[in-house]
Amino acid sequence: MAAAGSTEELKAKAQQLQQTVFADSASDAESVKQKEEAVGQLSDTYVMLQDAKALTQLLSQLRPFFGVIPKAKTAKIVRNIIDQIAKIPNSTDIQVAVCKEQVDWAIAEKRTFLRQRIQLRLASLYLATADYQEALKIVGGLLTEVKKLDDKLLLVDIHLLESRVHHALRNQPKSRASLTAARTAANAIYVPISLQAEIDTQSGILHAEERDYKTAYSYFFEAFEQFSALDDTQAVAVLKYMLLCKVMLNEAGDVPAIISSKAGLKYVGQDVDAMRAVAKAYHDRSLKEFQGVLDSYKAQLVDDAIIHTHLTALYGTLLEQNLVRLIEPFSRVEVSHVASLIDLPLATVEQKLSQMILDKKFAGTLDQGAGCLEVFAEPPAAGMYGDAISIMDTLASVVDTLWTRSQHVVAAV
Repeated sequence: MAAAGSTEELKAKAQQLQQTVFADSASDAESVKQKEEAVGQLSDTYVMLQDAKALTQLLSQLRPFFGVIPKAKTAKIVRNIIDQIAKIPNSTDIQVAVCKEQVDWAIAEKRTFLRQRIQLRLASLYLATADYQEALKIVGGLLTEVKKLDDKLLLVDIHLLESRVHHALRNQPKSRASLTAARTAANAIYVPISLQAEIDTQSGILHAEERDYKTAYSYFFEAFEQFSALDDTQAVAVLKYMLLCKVMLNEAGDVPAIISSKAGLKYVGQDVDAMRAVAKAYHDRSLKEFQGVLDSYKAQLVDDAIIHTHLTALYGTLLEQNLVRLIEPFSRVEVSHVASLIDLPLATVEQKLSQMILDKKFAGTLDQGAGCLEVFAEPPAAGMYGDAISIMDTLASVVDTLWTRSQHVVAAV
């Protein structure tokens, strides 16, 4: 937020730029160019003032100006101003309202290309606000329309967004199908580096969902290099996903080396520190430390849905490993004692032990009356089935040999 003194200066600058944009009605090439530059500076000034309302009004005030400039430039200015509104914190609702208003205006003015792009932006905002059905409704309409126009680049963006929405709805088959469609459309045209990086990121996310972390890491690595080359802020998130894959692959020891590399040092901060702490806690097999990391870096880990999903699974795995190690020396042990050893609530430990018994992670039973866990010795593997298979193999060999000899006898006769 700007200081009081600088705020007055910015407001004075904004008034001056407004005069440049609106005072002169000239429409020659030089005047139009000056107005375009002034509009860009004015929107930057409003962002510094954190004034989303003024940016919204600016779009409405510029409509007469849009009538005298090419449609392509109009589309660029409108999308840039919407992007500027997005830079202001807690402005999602305003962005949705602005997008709806601009869609209506674009329909009235018959500006199809601009309307499609703004509708796509509106669908992405619905995704961000978890209004998935509205997002799918817009995406479905756009797909039908854009396929007829054969706009491959826009089609890639739509399919990619559709894949993200289905992923958010936990519909992996449809998410993968949409991503495949995006890749197919992208192969037919030149795709900007940033868009290719987004496709690779989504591919990595879907492979990680299937627990194929090795392939996911390779996609995240490609996306990270591309975002890093563009100095895109998304590079930090992708770096986090790379480090997550290393942890999930049980290669937490590689995390410090990646962070201290030339590319990693560029993005050192809270996000990277959070993943470093996760890797250390996992390497130490410390549940208490792991939980402490989740509490300390809530914004970086828990609030990121993708990271949180995998860390939840990782925490469950770590808890199982610790419980198995603790109960190994016992044949009968109080659950409260196990809970005190692992330093977790009794209810949590009891629930996890019950789940592990049902999943056959170990043989045992919970005596809830006595509050004890009884651990049974693993029954010896029955050798009968192996012996039966061996006998069948031998018989098959004998039959084959007899058949071969009978063929020789028949041939001799």
